[in-house]
Amino acid sequence: MKDTMKALETLRVLSVEQVHKAKSGHPGIALGAAPLIYTLYTKIMNVFPGDDRWVNRDRFVMAAGHGSALLYSILHLSGFGIMISDLKNFRQLGSITPGHPERGDTPGVDSTSGPLGQGIAIGTGMAIAEEYLRGRFNKEGLPLIDHYTYVLCGDGDLQEGVTQEAMSLAGHLRLSRLIVLYDSNDIQLDGPVKDTTGEDVAGKYRAMGWNHILVSDGENISEIEKAVIKAKASDRPTIIEIKTVIGVGSSLAGSHKSHGSPLPAEDVKKMRAALGGEHFEVSREVYDYFRRAVYERGREKYRDWEKIKTDYQKEFPEEFALFESIIKDEFTIDFEEIIPVSADDAKATREYGGAVIDAVGKIHAGLIGGSADLSSSTKIKGPDGSFGEGNRTGRNINFGVREHVMGAISNGLALHGLRPVCGTFFVFSDYMKPAIRMSALMSLPVIYVFTHDSVAVGEDGPTHQPVEQLTMLRSVPNLTTFRPADGYETKLAFRYAFENKNAPTAIVLTRQAVPNVAPGVAFSSFGKGGYVLAYEEKTIDGILMASGSEVQLALQAKRELLARGFDVRVASIPSLDLFARQEREYQNSVLPESATARVAIEMGEGAHWHKFIGPSGILINIDRFGASAPGKQLIESYGFTVNHIVEAFIRAVNKKS
Repeated sequence: MKDTMKALETLRVLSVEQVHKAKSGHPGIALGAAPLIYTLYTKIMNVFPGDDRWVNRDRFVMAAGHGSALLYSILHLSGFGIMISDLKNFRQLGSITPGHPERGDTPGVDSTSGPLGQGIAIGTGMAIAEEYLRGRFNKEGLPLIDHYTYVLCGDGDLQEGVTQEAMSLAGHLRLSRLIVLYDSNDIQLDGPVKDTTGEDVAGKYRAMGWNHILVSDGENISEIEKAVIKAKASDRPTIIEIKTVIGVGSSLAGSHKSHGSPLPAEDVKKMRAALGGEHFEVSREVYDYFRRAVYERGREKYRDWEKIKTDYQKEFPEEFALFESIIKDEFTIDFEEIIPVSADDAKATREYGGAVIDAVGKIHAGLIGGSADLSSSTKIKGPDGSFGEGNRTGRNINFGVREHVMGAISNGLALHGLRPVCGTFFVFSDYMKPAIRMSALMSLPVIYVFTHDSVAVGEDGPTHQPVEQLTMLRSVPNLTTFRPADGYETKLAFRYAFENKNAPTAIVLTRQAVPNVAPGVAFSSFGKGGYVLAYEEKTIDGILMASGSEVQLALQAKRELLARGFDVRVASIPSLDLFARQEREYQNSVLPESATARVAIEMGEGAHWHKFIGPSGILINIDRFGASAPGKQLIESYGFTVNHIVEAFIRAVNKKS
């Protein structure tokens, strides 16, 4: 008991000292939730600091990412490669201890967290991945995959809409290995939780299919441990509500003032004096305690698993090879032959997209995903039936009308080593923006497929017609967005996405049929975001550039302009953001600087085109909401006709002169 108390107090003091030194952070959760994270790491979780990427480790998501100082302290004490010097650099430029946990920067961090609500949703994705891999590969006596996903959340997480989506779906899917520890301190940043929330927590989540366990004393390590053990035995996901006191042990205990500001210096001084030692000092006995409780216990579990892995590989070599291919994302896919595309066909690019996913799913055993109740429209559906309680090897996830959590779950799936694909109407990408941003921030290879890409949607009207969404996606760092012109470009967009293993990709597809106009396009050119689709006959007079369904209009306008004596080049720019990242030399080879008469054509908000059309160029785009009318009529009313493009080019020529 004495060792436990000293270890726990060391954890608390290290955490508040980080915040105090940085003059920034959240000490309240670090003090109040310390017993929760202490219990998980020292008594429950199977993790091994010697290999923090161990595939069968228990996963931990700090959904309440503002409690990062607490996480860094437990990782340091457990031997995860975070030094005292790193704790002293908390929230400083270039440190591995940023204000909110970031995957890749910090050893032992399984997921970036911070925006409240994302953590429980990401944990749901991890739990789905564990269920799938366990269901597909485990053999009697050889549990190759056998772990749990733990999430630490606060009141704010449970107020987020995406959390309700996640918990609803997790309960429906009976993800029994998902365990949420709820730091229930009744306080949030602006004051008491009762000012904003008055619901029956236990009743609410039980109605969603969750098991609810209450621990009334958040200082009772034994009761927390018993609750987690009970949760592990449940056939449903579990939320353990643990009543804590924010800022416990300080002069601001129980007050919202301890949430997001450093404690008074005198409080920190008193805590350190009670513990003993200098600032950031840890006694040898505490280090030894954590080494036994976390490192050595984890190493024993790791060695047990290594033996299982060796025996599995000997007994089931082909299945083990497939397992490794999934984890390493190593599959050979011939995208040239993946689906047939004919120059004589005219189909919606969503049809080609769905066909590609169907074909890849037969080859890539790690592909998993689905649509937000729109698979019949988006054509995006995972293989092998629907994932559920009775089919853990199904790879189609019926997300329901839950776009936000679809994106966040996809992040959890990707963090676990699978290749998620998810789809919805393009206009609903707005619901997914926080999750998309998290994909990009974590460099996760999630593939987002957005169909019904423009006002060509037609009669459904402006609520379903995307306008500003292309600009939004193109503005997200580390996200590559494609809007392919036809079936040929669609195949190559998916090739790029599957080969792009360190960043997310968005592929934006049409509802309406389009002709196949790019039969000769090479991936070497397409993969740079833009290329010359049709050269000038002799001397270049200007350039027409477009993406998606408007490329066909550019080609038709080229022919009309030639008849009027203008020799123009047509550039297809399926990924404006990728093209913008190319060397100037390549950009100039596609868009020669001498050709200043330029017209860009795209059915959406066009802010990103201006850097390429220049001062003499003209942009034909849409900068207002759509309307309810037949799609063809809308397209023409917004000026997407050959005649309008021709007239615009002639104006550009006159501007140049």
